[in-house]
Amino acid sequence: MCGVSVTLADVERARPIVTSVVHRTPLLTSRSLGERIGANAYLKAENLQRTGSFKPRGAAFAVASLSKEQRERGIVTMSAGNAAQAIAFAAARAHVSVTVAMPESAPKTKIDATRGYGAEIVFAPDVTQLAARVEEIRSRTGAYFLHPYDNAAMIAGHGTCALEVLEDLPDADLFVVGVGGGGLIAGISVAVAAKRSGARVVGIEPSGAAGMRLALDAGRPVRLERISTIADGLAAPIAGTIPFEIVRTLVSDVVVVDDEVIAEGVHFLASRARLIAEPAGAAATGALLAGAVRVRPGERVVSIVSGGNADLSRLAQIFGS
Repeated sequence: MCGVSVTLADVERARPIVTSVVHRTPLLTSRSLGERIGANAYLKAENLQRTGSFKPRGAAFAVASLSKEQRERGIVTMSAGNAAQAIAFAAARAHVSVTVAMPESAPKTKIDATRGYGAEIVFAPDVTQLAARVEEIRSRTGAYFLHPYDNAAMIAGHGTCALEVLEDLPDADLFVVGVGGGGLIAGISVAVAAKRSGARVVGIEPSGAAGMRLALDAGRPVRLERISTIADGLAAPIAGTIPFEIVRTLVSDVVVVDDEVIAEGVHFLASRARLIAEPAGAAATGALLAGAVRVRPGERVVSIVSGGNADLSRLAQIFGS
């Protein structure tokens, strides 16, 4: 794994800290999905995780890794919602103050939940302007900027998701993962490459926010000029530098799908698996249903259901379509 800045040792170092904070989520079989794709299908139900997504895995380890000085100065971060909740949750447990820059378009459920965990929220007009808002706060207050996905400790914590899967299903062949900034797929691919080297990891991005695919094609992260997708949890304005290097080295492919495919994933998970997933959490399943990921007959395929913080009005639109 030459050139990869996060290793299996980092993920294993994160494991006891993460385990003390988060749930061990179930790995569910899905005969319905398996019949559709011609393989053995499994769902890693991170929508049942604390705060409603995989994000507390990384947040717990990242906050635990802060120095005494950084804790005292407090944290500033940016997020459309799931990372905001997770970092606020982890910071509250560690008695660290946190300010979160969120886009005005963030779902009200995620805004309310983030406040509920004790964070102060400031708003930016949209996700492309969050970084400027964070810099203004950091320069004024001296708070430590904890990046929601371009952070080695965050990535190592997220990798614990794959360790759980591989304990439950040691012979997993294919992991399908939604991609925003790249923190989750980076952590998963590090763990999979070291523990199950023959397995593939494939990322799924919405066509309206395909930052990692753009980065891979350009050879470097490129800031998106416009973002438009129902999957707000995958709407990062730019792929993370650390995730990009890991994805470029360890991930088999990153596939781009339309919102209609993601919506079908939401429909399927609710109707056939009885799982409520937000669009970002259903992207991997939707891509499998649409045949966007090449699956070999009989493979053991794991779809990461990465989040369940669904805005009810958005779900009503999806189910009514």
